[in-house]
Amino acid sequence: MANAEHQKIVEQGVTAWNQWREDNPGMIPNLNEIDLSGQDWSGADFRRTDFVNANLEGINLENAILTGGQTSSGVDIGRSYFDGANLKNANLKNANLRRAILIDADLSGSNLINANLAESDLSNAKFVNATLTGANLTQAQLIKTNFDGANLNECLTYGISTWDLSLENTKQSNILITPPDSPIITVDNIQVAQFIYLLLNNKEIRNTIVTITSKAVLILGRFTEERKPLLDEVRTKLRMHNYLPIMFDFEKADNRDLTETITTLAGLSRFIIADLTDPKSIPHELKAIVAHLPSVPVQPIILEGQTEYAMFEHFTRYPWVLEMYKYRSRDVLMESFYENIILPAENRLIKGSSVKVESIYDPHLEKIEEFSKAGLSIAKLSKYLNIGTPKSLSAYIKSKGIKKYK
Repeated sequence: MANAEHQKIVEQGVTAWNQWREDNPGMIPNLNEIDLSGQDWSGADFRRTDFVNANLEGINLENAILTGGQTSSGVDIGRSYFDGANLKNANLKNANLRRAILIDADLSGSNLINANLAESDLSNAKFVNATLTGANLTQAQLIKTNFDGANLNECLTYGISTWDLSLENTKQSNILITPPDSPIITVDNIQVAQFIYLLLNNKEIRNTIVTITSKAVLILGRFTEERKPLLDEVRTKLRMHNYLPIMFDFEKADNRDLTETITTLAGLSRFIIADLTDPKSIPHELKAIVAHLPSVPVQPIILEGQTEYAMFEHFTRYPWVLEMYKYRSRDVLMESFYENIILPAENRLIKGSSVKVESIYDPHLEKIEEFSKAGLSIAKLSKYLNIGTPKSLSAYIKSKGIKKYK
């Protein structure tokens, strides 16, 4: 509870409060659990003041002083409610805002050097041009938080949750992502802080990244109801060969510019299957992919009797655009799927100057070690894996020092 004497002075307003602070410089005010919601306390002197569990919803603290003194740890506002509060240009240096609710609060231009914002909810809050150097954001929640022009250098961000931040002209360097008593790891982007930490400490996430970058196959086409069974079987075939199918259906796409989305998916893919049967939207997006992603083979397919669009001939000059495979029927395509779709793409990956053999076999290293040491022949192991060639597999096994193989 707030100190009764201190609360009476607060009730007299900013001027009386500031005068009392000036007359009693050594006093540490206790305003715990006080309700100042919606009040105007701009320019108030709240140095070394305790606001634990206070209700400060909608309060105006513009230009207020909430910092600690030369030897103080700062004002204690832990677990307080600041929803929608105006704290523009407030001095919160060394302040304890642990578990504070700052949803929609405006802290633009505020001084939060070494402030403790651990476990706080900063959703939709504004920190435009604020200084948060060395601030503790451990386990804070940042959803649509605006840090434009702010200084986030040397912040502590272990356990942080970030979504849709605004970071235009934000200073971000030496951001600490590890907890206390752990080896120090820093990054220079708060949005990737949680991802990098999870990547370093979560084997499943690392495996997911490997899966996406080494097994994903992008399927482009227009899959109408009549042709949906073909899509399902292509997916099934890819899964049977240990790939991760990613499908983009132009039939259901709207009219927005899809180039960026498709190029991003293509960049994550091992190779691309482009069904040019009845193409209406593919040409423009395929042009962007082919021109900028020489390391990603493109296997075009088309139903026999159909004619590819005129622009496609332009793509054939690129060596990573493979020979068009014309299939007579769905059954024929499925029966020859490995020989005419997968194998050409994988062989191109091996031959491509920018792709190493290791990138093809590394995702299967455990299986290769298991079967090689069990005495399975190179030819049978290569057939089992359904990637590369026996010669490239043999070279890979030797490079890894796996001795027991035939």
